[in-house]
Amino acid sequence: MTELFYAAACQTDFEAPTDRDQIEKNTARMCQMIEQTITGYEPFFDVRLLTFPEFSHAVPVYATAAELKRRLALPIPNEHTDKYAALARKYGCYIQTGSFLESTSKYPDALFNTTLLIGPEGILSRYRKINTWIPWEVHTSPHDVPDYQEEMFPVVDTELGRIGVAICYDWLFPETIRQIAFNGAEIIVRVSAYMNPWGTAEPMNWWGLVNQTRALENTAYVVASNQGASLQNYPPFCWPGGSMVVDYDGRILAQADPGPGERVVVAPVNISQLRAERERRTGHDMRAHLRSGAHSYMRQEFLPPAGETQVTAQNLSNRIATARNNVDTFTRRTSRR
Repeated sequence: MTELFYAAACQTDFEAPTDRDQIEKNTARMCQMIEQTITGYEPFFDVRLLTFPEFSHAVPVYATAAELKRRLALPIPNEHTDKYAALARKYGCYIQTGSFLESTSKYPDALFNTTLLIGPEGILSRYRKINTWIPWEVHTSPHDVPDYQEEMFPVVDTELGRIGVAICYDWLFPETIRQIAFNGAEIIVRVSAYMNPWGTAEPMNWWGLVNQTRALENTAYVVASNQGASLQNYPPFCWPGGSMVVDYDGRILAQADPGPGERVVVAPVNISQLRAERERRTGHDMRAHLRSGAHSYMRQEFLPPAGETQVTAQNLSNRIATARNNVDTFTRRTSRR
């Protein structure tokens, strides 16, 4: 096991591809960033884990899943993942890719927002975004796929430690990140496109607040790469960057300056120290202290699975209305006890 290494939280500022042929330009630049970071910091640090933002390969710029699949979706593996795998082998590093829009013959009706952990051995895990940013994201959540057969929250045991990941909006659901922690993660990567006004600036610094909270409540490192795209690239939103590395007590170890543009920040990750702290602590061990049986809401399905329904903004809005009614019903029932 590598006891101490450096993680690099990278952010990008690309024009949004409107066709899959345009993705290669983004991939080439991210490969260049990987090599520049590893070799540039080599006299000072061993950078072994490099992470990238959501949408750095493809942005859901079209209003329907059918158009996204026709114009931007790719199978995995593909020519882009092959390039990352070659770099991982060359440098002995681990790369958490920016997200792809993934199509797969195994689930032909689905379109997933997917990130991969790639190491010297190749693709190690495939995470598909669970909590899509509804109603605007019309790709598929694995939660909504009948008979979904993969682990929804994969965690990989690597020489760097046990690594899990979740994408952007997933992080506003503590249950999602807690499940990743209970699956064994010691390092949790955030692949994100978190836009203003919920970005890095007060009074709504959700970005830093959520990253730090998820780190401390799960006693885990968080490596969070945020999109740094300017308004002209991804209208109507702009992304403030602020990519960061946070330790298991919620301390920010490094953070990129807020604002659009490419950035890379590096910080140390000490897995031996994390494991010693987890073993030593009896106080503030929120994983061990969790009284899961006390939380009756977790036994209720609020947002119904889509099933075979084609994902559209309209049916997402309908499902949200059903979910809100379910929440109200649950609240009224429990409040009368």
